Amino acid sequence: MKKLPALLLILSCSTLIACGKGQQINGHNASTAYRSVKALKNRLPAESRIEFEVSFWTIRDAKKDDKEFLEAVDGKTPEEIILLGKEIYQERKTAGFKGYEQYSSWEQMITKFGKERNEQENKIPKSKEQQNLDKANDVLYKL
Repeated sequence: MKKLPALLLILSCSTLIACGKGQQINGHNASTAYRSVKALKNRLPAESRIEFEVSFWTIRDAKKDDKEFLEAVDGKTPEEIILLGKEIYQERKTAGFKGYEQYSSWEQMITKFGKERNEQENKIPKSKEQQNLDKANDVLYKL
């Protein structure tokens, strides 16, 4: 009987420890990193999502080697990813990176990507003809 409370205490402590990494990227391998980024992105407020995504992919673009990339993102929170993304942006901007010439600041780049995302989401719906064509090519079967 004395072992049961001790066992429950150990079990609850281990559960709490396991849950403590819910706001961090799991960089064990590329697949788990991408899955944890997707989950973290969905938990962020809407205004932070694009900045987080852009930061993550900026880091990925800067660190081509998988091992180096995973070490850079493993255990990082969304806020840390955003800071690292800003640092890489600034380094590249200073070095004259071609893709960043059109932006005067990080905020301007994020604003542009946000507008593009909104335009994609608010795109004009497909015509009835296109919707019917899509249905004809659908591979889902009604049973």
